[in-house]
Amino acid sequence: MSDSAASAPRPAGRAAILIIDMQHDFVDDDAPIACPGAREIVPAIRHLSAAARAAGLPVIYTRESHRRQRVDFGLELEYGETLHCVEGTRGVEIIDELAPDPDDYVLIKRRYSGFFATDLDLLLRGLGVDTLVLTGVATDVCVRATAQDGLQLDYRVILAEDCVAGTTRARHDAALEHIGYVLGRVMPVAEVTALLGLDHPR
Repeated sequence: MSDSAASAPRPAGRAAILIIDMQHDFVDDDAPIACPGAREIVPAIRHLSAAARAAGLPVIYTRESHRRQRVDFGLELEYGETLHCVEGTRGVEIIDELAPDPDDYVLIKRRYSGFFATDLDLLLRGLGVDTLVLTGVATDVCVRATAQDGLQLDYRVILAEDCVAGTTRARHDAALEHIGYVLGRVMPVAEVTALLGLDHPR
């Protein structure tokens, strides 16, 4: 097989849009884990998810949530993260600009990966999905962890690079490089919509 054939884009199968943790505790300017640029990616995520819904593709949200007793944080808070996404607080809520539609799916997760201790894999298989388009925050934490688990479960992973933001610009860039190297394909949202045959976001 030639190098060009090996690197040629492979058509996506049935895809789902995954919107990861677009919650106040990551998106707001004064958030405990504020992700630079998180507000700027909202329009692109809105357009991509709207195009997916119009085409009949599922839109799935993850929402990180922790009990107020802190019993399900694991070791997260031992490695420099501050308290975040506690049940009953405003910070745990998905921002209004990206509020899920009634037919969207919302999954609660306790750890970084959208797959870990959730029914995401079961949901995707029930929906007949084999391709995940990842958006949201944080590129270097929950997005990267979800991409890795998705690949290990044999999902094709596509990262819409203008629909993600990281905990710092440097870590965001490093995560994009890592994901593109071994976990999935990184491309602009315009290329994602073209690959999936969706209307181009306007």
